[in-house]
Amino acid sequence: MDVLWTQSPLGASEVAEALEARKDWNIRTIKTLLARLVEKGALSTQTEGRRYLYSPLISKDSYAAGATRRLSERLFGGRAAPLVMHLAKDDGLTKDDIAELEALLAKLKDKG
Repeated sequence: MDVLWTQSPLGASEVAEALEARKDWNIRTIKTLLARLVEKGALSTQTEGRRYLYSPLISKDSYAAGATRRLSERLFGGRAAPLVMHLAKDDGLTKDDIAELEALLAKLKDKG
């Protein structure tokens, strides 16, 4: 999805080329994955001659929000604080991360 969020529409061969350095997948594996993402409603297709071009139907932010929510539900009963504490353990947060969290918490306190 990262490849298609960065640039789209792309054909399967362009997706494979973009993933070449990161994944050791063959073109059939990539085509299968793309087909499944189309079935799930995450990608749309359009035809160009004899090939399909793929484009994302969901934004990266929307996907990240849903994935984070599912992770939080599955591991922490839907609570955000334990998730953040878990990430903070073992130096999981940089000084910049902490500053961003502090700014977000201050903003949330002002709303409530």
